[in-house]
Amino acid sequence: MASKKQIILPIAVLAVGIAAAVAMSAMKQPPEEKKEEIVHPLVQVQPIHIDPVRLNVSSYGIVMPKYSTELVAQVSGQVISLSDKFVKGGFVKEGDVLARIDPNDYEASLIEAEAALAQASSALEIEQAQVQVAKAEWQRIKANANEKIPSELYLRKPQLAEKLASFKAAQAAVKRANRNLERTYIKAPYDAIIESRTVSLGSVVNPGNGFGKLNATSVAEVRLPVADNELKYLPQQGVGTDVVITAEVAGQPMSWKGEIVRSEGVIDNKSRMTYLVAQVEKPYHNSVKPLRFGAYINADIQGLLVQNATMLPHHLVKEGRVATLDDDNKLSYKKVNIIRDYNGMVVVDNGVESGQQIITSALDYPSEGMQLRTDDTPSQSANTQLALKEE
Repeated sequence: MASKKQIILPIAVLAVGIAAAVAMSAMKQPPEEKKEEIVHPLVQVQPIHIDPVRLNVSSYGIVMPKYSTELVAQVSGQVISLSDKFVKGGFVKEGDVLARIDPNDYEASLIEAEAALAQASSALEIEQAQVQVAKAEWQRIKANANEKIPSELYLRKPQLAEKLASFKAAQAAVKRANRNLERTYIKAPYDAIIESRTVSLGSVVNPGNGFGKLNATSVAEVRLPVADNELKYLPQQGVGTDVVITAEVAGQPMSWKGEIVRSEGVIDNKSRMTYLVAQVEKPYHNSVKPLRFGAYINADIQGLLVQNATMLPHHLVKEGRVATLDDDNKLSYKKVNIIRDYNGMVVVDNGVESGQQIITSALDYPSEGMQLRTDDTPSQSANTQLALKEE
């Protein structure tokens, strides 16, 4: 049989262990109760600004000269000289001689015409003198004449008319010879840039043969396509409206001011667009930033001015409403009046006021009057989670 010591010792150890466990349990403090915290969705906002808004219309086009002329020969002959400026890309002034046709035959024709005119003039003067003699002779003999009125033949009127006609024909011949001689000079009809030249020194040309083509540098034109429903945003459907033209020159963006001078008045069969024609004065006047013919440009046509309006991103407007944050940081939907929707933006002229906060982030489960907060709203919890996502 076990001794008393063997029985009492395990019981004592067990009792001590139980006492220690009870003591340690009594020393442990109960956990504090955590107060329930309210987490409001975090939103991003931006203020609305009500300002005058210009309803400009964008377009594009290619720069073309207003006047373009094909130079052709009006007389025949050999080209004996060409101007150094008469090259592709050369600039010429009005009246500059670009080429010369051999004038020898035309100078000879002028001399012959002038000689014939001198003969006709002399014959006319002689005939006019004979007419005066005939009139004087009639005055002398009319008392003894049977007829009271002399015949036109007696007064040499037919002869005078013939000489006068010959004189006028000779004058016309001189004028024609002078004109043909002048046409041996191929001149620039206006300030221009040479687009092409089709003759060389020594070429023989006939009337109608081309010399080249030049474009006037006084005015440039651009045909700007505009959708029919965009015309309502332009005063007088665009005619007389200012336009800003932009393009790149040597890799640098440049701009020019122009004016819409006319509408072509029809809708293009292929593009279904109405074309407005813009003009820019002296496109090559500034050598640093010339508006070159053939350049592709973008145009901003000045539209109507709306005095009180704002522009909002298109994705913030849903079914004609925008989400705003009121003074109590609550969600409030505002019905807005949209007057234009383009380029990812909408123009609104009614429904919102200046200074109101528009919500720019998307709500997962939005509802009218729900409590929201922004970055500058005091947080009630360090564990607040973002309840919104950007579109």
